[in-house]
Amino acid sequence: MKKLVWLMAGVLAASLGMAQQTKLRVFVGGQQRPDVLRKILDIYEKRNPGVKVDIEVGGATSDQQQQYLTTVLASRDPSIDVILIDVIRPAQYAAAKWADTLDKYLPGISKVALLKQYLPAYAEADQIGGQLWALPSFADAQFLYYRKDLLEKYGLKPPKTWDELVKETQTILAGEKNPNLNGLGYIGAKAEGTVCTFLLPVWAAGGDVADTNGKLTLTEAQAQNALQFWLDTMDKYKISPPNMAEKAQDVVRQEMQQGRWVFGTLFGYAWARFQNDADSQVKGKIGVVPLPEFAGGRSATCLGGWQWTISNFSRDKAQAYKLVRFLSSAEVSKILAIDASNLPVLPSVYKDPDVLKANPWFADALPVVLTARARPVSARYPEISDAIVSNTNAVLARTKTPEQAAKDILAKLQQIYAGK
Repeated sequence: MKKLVWLMAGVLAASLGMAQQTKLRVFVGGQQRPDVLRKILDIYEKRNPGVKVDIEVGGATSDQQQQYLTTVLASRDPSIDVILIDVIRPAQYAAAKWADTLDKYLPGISKVALLKQYLPAYAEADQIGGQLWALPSFADAQFLYYRKDLLEKYGLKPPKTWDELVKETQTILAGEKNPNLNGLGYIGAKAEGTVCTFLLPVWAAGGDVADTNGKLTLTEAQAQNALQFWLDTMDKYKISPPNMAEKAQDVVRQEMQQGRWVFGTLFGYAWARFQNDADSQVKGKIGVVPLPEFAGGRSATCLGGWQWTISNFSRDKAQAYKLVRFLSSAEVSKILAIDASNLPVLPSVYKDPDVLKANPWFADALPVVLTARARPVSARYPEISDAIVSNTNAVLARTKTPEQAAKDILAKLQQIYAGK
């Protein structure tokens, strides 16, 4: 009888133990190295035996991920607890009430002290209406990747202006006579990264979409000049293939990894893929420098990066917050830097010897990230993005002229910023 009682007690205890286990689900995109995240979550689970964290992997681009997440969150689905979102998304998530503010989980912790450890652009991006909606995961910005071996072969140095880049590319392509080698790769597909492509010439010429007060400042001439430059890379300068309207960021990365590009405007994650992927044909052949400037202008790059937020429909927000604090820590930032070449969100990690050994170019990356320009901050950002992306892509596909596309961009942005 006693044995039966003890057996029943053991079963009951085991059942209670199972019932008390916390289960969390984390959503990340396909490009955001779920393999590295799994390693990080394994560390968290070992330190928190009562917590089990699963990963859900979504689309390959920011747009595809958000299309899926919009469906999930609009239906108030509680199946996802923690979400990795693009740096452009906090305002959208706050306005839609898809995320839970983190302020309520900060008693006893100074928000100012917490955010002071991060790069200013990310601490600012995660605060909307005076409340904290996310914490930074990793920073990012566009850089110019180039074939060191090819530039050295022709006695060239990395270009500091776009005019120099055009001339160097023409020299290398003429000398190589390789039909499989392209010149300048950039994002031109119907994807979020094409917003950055459009903005680079605008910023370099001293312009922007809106000022710090949220007033539309972009002019039709600035938009037209930006669009014309990218069209000229194909039709006038002949340094980019005629199908740039089809090129998403990771397509350019994959093709450069196959040795098919001289230059590429890519975000920081590409470095680790070039150096570490088994199928990379450019190991040791790639260099990284800041993006060029236009003559008489200034160097400009697009701020990227990803943030951790808590779904407003999670059933265990307190545990989700604890996980977010870990995922946004210096320890995790170091792992992401070494294993995925994700740029750190904490300035201190850029000086870490292990990080610099894995990514020597990080020594020069911090100033670029600190001066990177942010895309427009707006609850209606998806509409802003769509206006820019669709028209830029149409110019590259030659279904619109730069003149018409510029007019259409300005017409849509005027409606948005007027609140119509």
